[in-house]
Amino acid sequence: MFKPEWFSPDCMTARQRFREAVRGCGWTCESHSIDLAGPHGEDLTIDVGYSSADGSERTLVVSSGVHGVEGFFGSAVQLATLEQWAGRKLPIRCVLLHGLNPFGFAWLRRFDENNVDPNRNFLLAGECYEGSPPHYADLDKLLNPQRPPSALESFLLKACPAIARHGMPTLRQAIAAGQYEFPQGLFFGGAGPSAMHKLLKHHMPRWLKGSQSVMHLDFHTGLGPKGSCKLLIDYPMSPSASTRLTGWFGADSFEASSTKGISHKPRGGFGHWCVSQQWAPEYLFAFAEFGTYGPIRVVTGLRAENQAHHWGSPAAAMTVRVKQRLKEIFCPCDVKWQKNVLDHSLALVSSAIEGLQQ
Repeated sequence: MFKPEWFSPDCMTARQRFREAVRGCGWTCESHSIDLAGPHGEDLTIDVGYSSADGSERTLVVSSGVHGVEGFFGSAVQLATLEQWAGRKLPIRCVLLHGLNPFGFAWLRRFDENNVDPNRNFLLAGECYEGSPPHYADLDKLLNPQRPPSALESFLLKACPAIARHGMPTLRQAIAAGQYEFPQGLFFGGAGPSAMHKLLKHHMPRWLKGSQSVMHLDFHTGLGPKGSCKLLIDYPMSPSASTRLTGWFGADSFEASSTKGISHKPRGGFGHWCVSQQWAPEYLFAFAEFGTYGPIRVVTGLRAENQAHHWGSPAAAMTVRVKQRLKEIFCPCDVKWQKNVLDHSLALVSSAIEGLQQ
């Protein structure tokens, strides 16, 4: 049964509800501070809940909030899941990573305290934090104007010439693939590993110790038609991995990163990095991506919030407005949308558990 309170009004409430739900299941709860404060002076933490291993070699990982403001949706998924599991002994081990980007979650940003897009920060060994996609430098003035946002400005009108010149697929790849040259720009991948990156590298081996087979679902919003769901894969899949995903979630449920469909080819993707760490002999990862609004509205919202963050006043009415708008873009207030995406998310989790038991 759908409960509106699964969608928390702010980061502090979501965090408290998550901690209570984890303890209500009799699980272990850990909180890792990032040594930064939220809007009300609260300590910002990455919270983790996990069940007893009990000798299980099969593990489900559910993560959320990599892109801070998307944490409202991801937290709702985890709260609903934990409520379903309360009082039950699960047949596999479960690890829930809540609010992985607590700064973005608390301050209504997609990016972290250093303006880093965490899902462009997980470069593999030997890769360098440098460079940008073709055309990004040409688009920087359009994407990242160095002034506060204005209600009179139309990003769509300004973007039309670029769309006509390059086409949407090329433009989407240029914008969203990840760049390492414009620290105050959109989709900045950072100059080195982020706090989230370091924390996961340190603790994931402990949380997954003894696992032989892992299914990792990382929940996101903002890509695709409103209410739709697609599992996105950002790493080369073996035939056996593809067969398992097909059997567990359906033949049309997932999409490999490309310039077609709803995805793009990012650098520094979280999934590819997790799989490369070899924490388990079998490690499957999928971004569970749920659609909200169209791509122009999404980029417009990200652009305006980025302007407000870097060049506006935190207390200004326009700053407050664009941040609330960004929250709506990535977690719509529409109850029909909320119920639909939660139902679909719980079904994904259930399918993952059934698949891991096979």
